[in-house]
Amino acid sequence: MPLTLAADRRHFLQDGAPFFWLGDTAWLLLSKLTFPEALAYLDDRAGKGFTVIQATLVHTRGYANPGGSPALIGDDFARPNPDDAPDAYWPQVRRIVDAAAERGLMMALLPSWGAFVKNGQLSGEAIDHYTDHLAAHFGSCSNVLWLCGGDVRGSDAPEDFGRIGRCLREKCPGQLIGFHPFGRCDSSMWFQQAPWLDFHMFQSGHRRYDQTVMHAWDDRAPTERSFGEDNYRYVQHDRALAPVRPTLDGEPGYEGIPQGLHDPAQPRWQAHDVRRYAWWSLLAGAAGFTYGHNAVMQFHRPGDAGSYGVQETWQEALAAPGSGQMIHLRRLMEEIGWQQGEPAQHLLPDNGERYAHNLALRTPRALCVYSHTGQPFSVDASQLPAGMTGCWLDPADGTRRPIGPIPPEMHRFTPPVKAAGHNDWVLLLRSDT
Repeated sequence: MPLTLAADRRHFLQDGAPFFWLGDTAWLLLSKLTFPEALAYLDDRAGKGFTVIQATLVHTRGYANPGGSPALIGDDFARPNPDDAPDAYWPQVRRIVDAAAERGLMMALLPSWGAFVKNGQLSGEAIDHYTDHLAAHFGSCSNVLWLCGGDVRGSDAPEDFGRIGRCLREKCPGQLIGFHPFGRCDSSMWFQQAPWLDFHMFQSGHRRYDQTVMHAWDDRAPTERSFGEDNYRYVQHDRALAPVRPTLDGEPGYEGIPQGLHDPAQPRWQAHDVRRYAWWSLLAGAAGFTYGHNAVMQFHRPGDAGSYGVQETWQEALAAPGSGQMIHLRRLMEEIGWQQGEPAQHLLPDNGERYAHNLALRTPRALCVYSHTGQPFSVDASQLPAGMTGCWLDPADGTRRPIGPIPPEMHRFTPPVKAAGHNDWVLLLRSDT
């Protein structure tokens, strides 16, 4: 069950078969949910086709599970809680990890939220002690992989992040390691040459195109790159690097969160926005995609203060439409053999910009094009095999509308118009031979 890298080092394998990373951000899972609640959450995500759960082992000071058992003694990473009772912090985390394995789910565990490394609380020899503890508890778990970082720039503490990565590589040699970065950043910005890093992760973030700088603390150095909402551009950038690594969007705009993150008066990202991030990045050549919901990532309960203008409970948010729509992405990608695909933007001669930009992926089995706006577009089918037939797939519900044979020439496609909802569509062209 452990993940490995494919021979082309652009995708993941599990037991030798292609593995589609469909993640969910569940940062506070291990502190907010009782064990029965955690099982209910895992059942829901497994039932919706998710394959990876991203959760933090120590997210804040005084981190403890619902029974009050702390993760650390005195907030000291060199002193993890030694209590081995079943409902103590670390044994209960292991029970959740094992329950995820029973449901076919990988656990992408952050040793800590990045702020602890940035402020020096997790540094030096404390890293050695803490990673000894992590290896003892989870090093044998075939469904565990690691995410260093945690919403932070690698440049904030490069030596300590490198030390965490090296320790995990040495002590957990069979488990993959990535880095979850700050918003609008990419792990390749700091760790492209790091031998301990197995795959890249970027956080395209929660902002609109016009929300470039919103607070003094997030002013960017001139050398840092930012692609706005064009998350596919991170994929294109990373695919051009050497050595080659898989890359994916590990935190796009969450469903139900205010655009720009901090002002609850702003419009909120909707299911169709999440679909755009997902299809754009996958058709650009990503190894997977991570979905997120504002209420689920913080497991908001009645009476909680809540963050980022959260409006629902986590139980209500489990039924948010975007989470149920990700399975259509996964099913089609697996159907066409996405892991063998190559971006095919050259087949779209009149492509637009921003929301009007269409993405295309070509595999030995098919050509797949995503249109977020549902406006007519052209495809140079002269470069495709003869005998192609087409259909439109609605990424909101997975239904298909046949088109019929496609002549091998420049062809203009006009997407259908939905009776309700955002008019985004996926064009699927396939050859019978």
